[in-house]
Amino acid sequence: MDDADMIEIPAVLMRGGTSKALFFHEKDLPPAGPDRDRMLLRAMGSPDLMQIDGLGGSRLVTSKIAIIRPSDRPDADVIYTFAQVDTDRAVIGYEGNCGNISSAVAPFAIDEGLVATDGPEVTVRIWNANTDKILRSRVQVKGGRARVLGDCAIPGVPGTGAEIMMDYADTVGAATGRLFPSGAVAETITLSDGTGVRVTLCDVGNAGVFIRAEDLGMDGSELPDRIMADPVLTRRIAEVQARMGVACGYWTDWRSVDRPGLPQALLVMPPTGFRTSDGRNLTADETDVWGRMFFLGKCHDSMSGTGSMCFAAASAVPGTVVADAMRETRLTPGRVVIGHPLGAMSVEVEPITAGDPAETRYARLGFARTARRLMAGTLYIPRDDWPRPVTLAAD
Repeated sequence: MDDADMIEIPAVLMRGGTSKALFFHEKDLPPAGPDRDRMLLRAMGSPDLMQIDGLGGSRLVTSKIAIIRPSDRPDADVIYTFAQVDTDRAVIGYEGNCGNISSAVAPFAIDEGLVATDGPEVTVRIWNANTDKILRSRVQVKGGRARVLGDCAIPGVPGTGAEIMMDYADTVGAATGRLFPSGAVAETITLSDGTGVRVTLCDVGNAGVFIRAEDLGMDGSELPDRIMADPVLTRRIAEVQARMGVACGYWTDWRSVDRPGLPQALLVMPPTGFRTSDGRNLTADETDVWGRMFFLGKCHDSMSGTGSMCFAAASAVPGTVVADAMRETRLTPGRVVIGHPLGAMSVEVEPITAGDPAETRYARLGFARTARRLMAGTLYIPRDDWPRPVTLAAD
């Protein structure tokens, strides 16, 4: 359709784990920069809490972008850039990766013909441009396309699907180059209101700061809505993130930061029972550790993929906030089961220990997800948002 009022762009809407994203071929977008960012904001309908004039779903987990292109690197099959679009602000973040959306990258690449398939299973090597790290995604294939049907179930997603195994073993130091960016396995910091908080700053997949939840007056029953309704609690969480962002090198003055994204905040407590967001009673016996995740000023509805990788990595190092909160004997050797608002997430971890905890590496570090294509078609962007003509990359 030739429409002088709108720009037409091919797009695919995909679910990856407990998130949704618009997927684009990089060749169909403007070059990285202001033009691209304005286009992506308009595609999602931001800034607007409802995102009513775009394809965003009014929550951070449904306001995500994946940009894919064939790889020119010998160690990767595709190159993937992740973008987090804020809902109520004209803000797009490229600082880190999304573990859930990463699980949809290989199925997209297979279905779009970017990766050759041979046999019932293929491992796709994904270079994440945000973190300069390689992810490996093992995908089941049928008829040259990624399988959708299967018996893998993940909390927060109805039904089951074909299992996708994500391997994050090579993502240590994704943001900072160090497993523990502050140089400490754990430390106590004092907030501006005098509250003392025990924390561990860990960088695997994305940088994350683990916070001992009891230090913030939490009892383990808290779900996202209750957390977001407590301005004192959310302010303290944001201050911890902002302070530890200095150790990551994101900024020099923590006071200048409003609603930080990274390091993501990961609240930690020993396993405890609570009622999940969908009304199920999760008992303490079903998990190894309790967790909540906080990002861009909002509590996550479940647990981020990269957050779970940080959880698993830190659980294997004695003295971290996570290790101290873990049950004495894990439910399953080589796994960590994290209790989150929608249930329990199981992740694999096999550490390669070293004399210096900071030198710990991992033989296995991964989790199972499901993903599928929801829609493929043409996205329409009104031209009135563009102060100058936009030249899309040639096919």
